[in-house]
Parts: sequence; C-alpha cells; structure tokens
Amino acid sequence: MRLEGQGSVATSGSARIRLGPAEEIQISGEGDRIRLQGREEGRFDKLTFRSLNRSRFLTLNGRAYRGTIEVFARGGGVYVVNVVGLEAYLGGVVTAEMGSRPASEHAALEAQAIVSRTYALKNRGRFKTDGYDLRAGTADQAYLGVERESKAGNDAVRRTRGEVVTYQGELISAFFHSTCGYSTAAPSESFRSVRPVPYLRPVSDRKSSSGYYCDISPRFRWTVEWEGDMLRDILGRTVPRALGIDASELNQVLGVSVHGKGASGRVTELRLTVAGGDIPVFGPDIRLVLQRPDGAPLGSTAIEVSTDISNGQIDRLRITGAGWGHGVGMCQWGAVGRARAGQSAATIVTTYFPGTRIENWY
Repeated sequence: MRLEGQGSVATSGSARIRLGPAEEIQISGEGDRIRLQGREEGRFDKLTFRSLNRSRFLTLNGRAYRGTIEVFARGGGVYVVNVVGLEAYLGGVVTAEMGSRPASEHAALEAQAIVSRTYALKNRGRFKTDGYDLRAGTADQAYLGVERESKAGNDAVRRTRGEVVTYQGELISAFFHSTCGYSTAAPSESFRSVRPVPYLRPVSDRKSSSGYYCDISPRFRWTVEWEGDMLRDILGRTVPRALGIDASELNQVLGVSVHGKGASGRVTELRLTVAGGDIPVFGPDIRLVLQRPDGAPLGSTAIEVSTDISNGQIDRLRITGAGWGHGVGMCQWGAVGRARAGQSAATIVTTYFPGTRIENWY
C-alpha cells in the first residue's frame, strides 16, 4: 500500500520519519514488522503517521483521511488504523452510507448521523484486542474518509452533534440496512446472536396513503435466476462453507422450497432437497447459501421461490425478492422517503426503533 501526505508528514513509534509534501512510501508486512520502501526504508514495529498541517490530510492508496494513521503488522499482514475523533469519523460515514442527498432530504442524513453515532459508541472497543474499534465496511459502517464527505452530510453531523438513540437510558443496538421492502425484520429472522429487545421488532414501511416509503429504492423489488448447472456449482461451494456439509451431497439438487417464515414474513427456513434427503437452511445462512451468480449474497430473505424441474432435478431456480439487506432496524431508503414526506430525523429514528428516545450523550 502507498501512503503520502498532502503536506509534510511525521511519525511517532519505533522510528522518527519525516516526509515532504507529495513524498510517498510503500508499506508491506514481513512477519510482525512493517517494511517501508521509498523516501524512507527499513523494517519497523508500529508507526503512527500524522500530517504537520491541520488543513492537509494523509492519503492511503490515494484516499484522504483526517486524524492519524497507525500501521502495524501481524503474521505478514498489514493493519492500517485511522485514528480520528467521533464527529470527524461520522463525516466520512454519513454520505458513504446514504449517498449524496439534496438539502430537502436533510432529515434522512440527520437520522443516519444519529444512528451511526449510536452504533459507533455502542461498539467502541469491539475489536480492542486487534488494535482498533470498528471496521470500515459493511461489517460495521461504510467509512471512506474525506473522499466521501459532503457539505450536506457534514451539516447533518454538525446539527446532531452528540445526539444518540437510547432505550431506558442505554445506547441501543443501532442496526440499519438499505431497503426493508415493506417492513423491517425481527432480529431472530436475520441473526443468530442478537437478543430480542422491544425496540427491534418489525415496523411496517407502508405509507398512510398508498405504497411504501422505501419504494423509491432501486432494490425495492428484484429477481434473480440460476440455471441448474450454475445452481449446483454455487451450492457445491456455499453449502460446505456455511453448513459444513460435504459438496458431494449436492451433486443432484431436486428441489428448493420454503418451510418457515418469521414475524415480518421473511423466510426463516429453506430446504434444499437432494438425493440423500432435505438440507435445512435457516435464516442467517440463506443469503450466504443462495449466492447470486455474480458471487454476492442474496439481496434479502423476503423472497418467493419458484423452480422449473426437468428429469427430476432443478433446471432453473427463480427468486423474487423485496428489499435489500438484513432488514433489522432503520431502513435507509425508507428514511429518505420519510424525509421527502416531511418527517423529522427524530420521527424517522423513533419510528424504526419504537419506544426509544433521542438524547444528547455529550
């Protein structure tokens, strides 16, 4: 990876290194040490890079970040951690999560800022033993540094500074997803280890007039198909990985059928019929097992299944789906639709997390 500064850069840690503006270094791992090549060379333990000009940023592989960047290695792999204040971090999250939105949809951005701030505080230290708090992707929250900041997103962070979502005085588990499709989900429909709480329950996204708030989403409804050979090939990879069943069991796929639905109507049990019998696939695994032809997980578990059978085996599997993501908590496209309808950020958040409050945490 490549690190450089828009201005002068200095380090602290196991070495003292200075880089001039636009000077770069290449970073790689060797065992439990990092190797630098370029303006400065050598092998070091953990290093912390900082810009000497507060108005200039560090860039990593061409992407700019606020704060400092810590670099260390373990087992030949390089860990890069952006150490940044919470409010500055949120600036790199809100637009990355919600996209560029017009000023008229400010309530949706504010809702995302409040929920993302709650998520970050609730999960601070989750990866402490690995040397960081949160991951910069869908495992936690999308975070793309300065590159994806926007005036509207930064304004939403500023207007909601310190605001979080609480239930009985405690920070909530602030889940969110792209598109609920018609209703949000109960945690038991999507996760194994999330305990049931009153504020995480199915919430209808239906408008009082007609339609749904999230029907503006490009992923509100979708269809995906697999030819028989492709389906067998995909299941031969995903079923062993997700369920621990030998791939030889998937040589013949005779049927795919729904055998259970949850409180929101999402599928909680799917069965794959093979020569040796039925293989049950439960809610948390369905999206991983039914991998799309492009290699991505299935969009959601709010699905209907149909099959074409030839010579006793599936010749084609067709799934029609509603929404995108796990479905728990705040629906992001629903938040946009509600903002367009004139709802405030507080109304949006407390609708998707019933029984909660917006509080100033600091």
